[in-house]
Amino acid sequence: MELAYIPSPSRGVLYLGPIPLRGYAFCIIIGVFVAVWLGNKRWLARGGRAGTVADIAVWAVPFGLVGGRLYHVITDYELYFSEGRDWVDAFKIWEGGLGIWGAIALGAVGAWIGCRRRGIPLPAWADALAPGIALAQAIGRWGNWFNQELYGKETDLPWALHITSSADGRVPGYYHPTFLYESLWCIGVALLVIWADRRFKLGHGRAFALYVAAYCAGRFWIEYMRVDDAHHILGLRLNNWTAMVVFVLAVVYLVVSAKKRPGRETVVEPGVPDDGTEGDSEAKPESDADTDADADADAHTDGDAKDAAKDEAGSAKKT
Repeated sequence: MELAYIPSPSRGVLYLGPIPLRGYAFCIIIGVFVAVWLGNKRWLARGGRAGTVADIAVWAVPFGLVGGRLYHVITDYELYFSEGRDWVDAFKIWEGGLGIWGAIALGAVGAWIGCRRRGIPLPAWADALAPGIALAQAIGRWGNWFNQELYGKETDLPWALHITSSADGRVPGYYHPTFLYESLWCIGVALLVIWADRRFKLGHGRAFALYVAAYCAGRFWIEYMRVDDAHHILGLRLNNWTAMVVFVLAVVYLVVSAKKRPGRETVVEPGVPDDGTEGDSEAKPESDADTDADADADAHTDGDAKDAAKDEAGSAKKT
């Protein structure tokens, strides 16, 4: 009998009358809000306008959700299209199942569309969002806790996760809480990116690349601990191979980008100068009173100059 463990919730959904309130969905929503909030603060610090991050997120988030679900359904197609399964379940995103690889890939497409519409460089926007995305993942992983899914091997450690459900092939018992490991790792990644960005003035997408590389490093060993069904290639889970490939690509980008474009962007959003005020096109026009005051001042100055010239001429005649 375990004296200490992490209990699983008895159910992952509460009902407010006929309306279901699902823990998984709440975690995703809260994560998105945190990412946008932190991203906006970082965007303002880089010289951008308030609200720009949220405007582009309107494009990125839906694309990311679709991409995450597509990756999950494609890589675990047997859960939805094998014998005895209902393919309609592939659309039930609230029951869990989002692949971060697909979410980031297709979310980047949505962000690219939003950035083009605003005339903003996508790498700069991604740098501002990078730590916020890591925190969103840290929060979103708790949705797996509500669903009693994505746990690791059996363990007798004090922080073991107690699985009580026997649905979908689960075996009740005590397991490594891999959702918790990944959540804590993502918090560490967010802090790493924030520190490195301040220390080295990362720009041109390098803060985002650092987030990707650091996340992949942690995802590799966490994925290795999981016991849920997955496709294997040469003895490794598919997501292990994905993590390795994406890690290498992120590191290569970091190195190449640092050599080609060192430093950080000086302007991240057109029309916003370094002092944070609006550009010339947004400048406040002078009032009529200001214009008249300037004209009077100029006339007064000219009159004083003429009087001084006459006095000098009179003095010259007397001498």
